[in-house]
Amino acid sequence: MPQFYLPGPWVSQKPIPLTPELAHHLRVRRIQPGEFFPVFDGKGQVARAELLSLTGKSGNALLTEARLDTHRESTYAITLAQGLAGGDKMDWIVEKAIETGAQNIAPLQCERSVIKLTGSNNAERARKREIHWKAIIQAACEQCDRTVLANLEPIQTFESYLKAPQKPALKLLLSPDAPKTMDSVLIAAEPQDIVLMIGPEGGHSPEEETLAQAAGYQLVSLGARVLRTETAGIVAITTVHTLWNPEMQNRLK
Repeated sequence: MPQFYLPGPWVSQKPIPLTPELAHHLRVRRIQPGEFFPVFDGKGQVARAELLSLTGKSGNALLTEARLDTHRESTYAITLAQGLAGGDKMDWIVEKAIETGAQNIAPLQCERSVIKLTGSNNAERARKREIHWKAIIQAACEQCDRTVLANLEPIQTFESYLKAPQKPALKLLLSPDAPKTMDSVLIAAEPQDIVLMIGPEGGHSPEEETLAQAAGYQLVSLGARVLRTETAGIVAITTVHTLWNPEMQNRLK
């Protein structure tokens, strides 16, 4: 049985109210009062829940065996700075980034992005997309048994993201024309927090690559083949785990 998201704070040995969403999931799976199911709070806590009651969009559960379990999280944090892609590609990217181990996702409005979600005229559309992507993050964590919800940054422009402080020291922008490969950079570096910057359809513009280099990004490629935007980030995340944490990569398979 997959785990279910139940936000904290949890109170031991006292009935915990279910969220309407969780009540719906339990009802769909035909879980009855008296049965048990696993839950996580999105911050690394897991517990065994006993369903006490379920009526409509509400219910209660009793939690036992609560403990901290973050063994599926890597010791280094991967940020996927993803150029906004069109259609349902962003949904797929967010889902697979969670499954492969990204801890932070930053959707970026780039020069060549097909959709436009920044600016006051697009504020409501951006808000709805962010809510939608957060739901995808939650569902992906439930599916792949991650116990810590990844952080989703607000949609922002490429330039504003570069100016934001407190970025990891190792920052890579994926470019098919880069003279050095991503694996050569990773092999020469110790495992550490990292930003993987992926362009939208058509990639980053030359101006964006220049701005990124000025902000401390290294331009790297994933090899001889040009990958789609929805493929590049997932391959890059997997490459990081393969070279820095083979044991983690084996667990992700």
